[in-house]
Amino acid sequence: MDFMHYWQISDMVTKTLFFLLFILSIVSWVTGVIRVLQSRKLAATVADDLSQQITAKQPELAGCDAAQRRLVTEQTLLKHIGRYRFASERGLPILGTTAAIAPFIGLFGTVWGIFHALHNIGMTGQAGLGQVAGPVGEALIMTGLGIAVAIPAVVFYNLSVRINRRVMYHANDRAHDLLATSAKQVATNSRPSIVTATQAAKDQQATQKDAQHTAHYRSSAPSQG
Repeated sequence: MDFMHYWQISDMVTKTLFFLLFILSIVSWVTGVIRVLQSRKLAATVADDLSQQITAKQPELAGCDAAQRRLVTEQTLLKHIGRYRFASERGLPILGTTAAIAPFIGLFGTVWGIFHALHNIGMTGQAGLGQVAGPVGEALIMTGLGIAVAIPAVVFYNLSVRINRRVMYHANDRAHDLLATSAKQVATNSRPSIVTATQAAKDQQATQKDAQHTAHYRSSAPSQG
């Protein structure tokens, strides 16, 4: 049975289901290819982009103390990682929905084709090959179309999810490195002030000891008459 013969014996319901599956197939292919390419690009650039965002934030943290610097850095990292996650998940609902509903649309077409076969048998009173071949072939075609639409959508969905996991791994790994670097910078910047305060305390203690020694020397010296 060629396609033209199939198209002639199909009714409006079957043609509507065919066009629906055809549209879902085009949308899933376009979305899947774009999603995979964008996810691969994001996985290659997410770490460097995150470093640039934190570097651009450093001038604003010049006058902050250690706790504020760490808090602002963490919030900035979380904000950008959330944006990367949102960007990497665009289009996945379309792929997931297509993979879930396409087999059921094909199954509905199968049931509709079998219904036509039974209807022809009831109208003619004969169960010959001529009465059931067309509707049964129509049912099998709809089943195959549903599966053919669902399989690429599933493949693109799983591939995109796998690449998105790599995106989040690179982002989180670079975020931990940036937090560690920020903590080292804070410790380095605060060390001179700590040393200065310690030295000032030592100088104050030495001054107090000198004053005590001077007072003791004056009290113990003999008075001149």
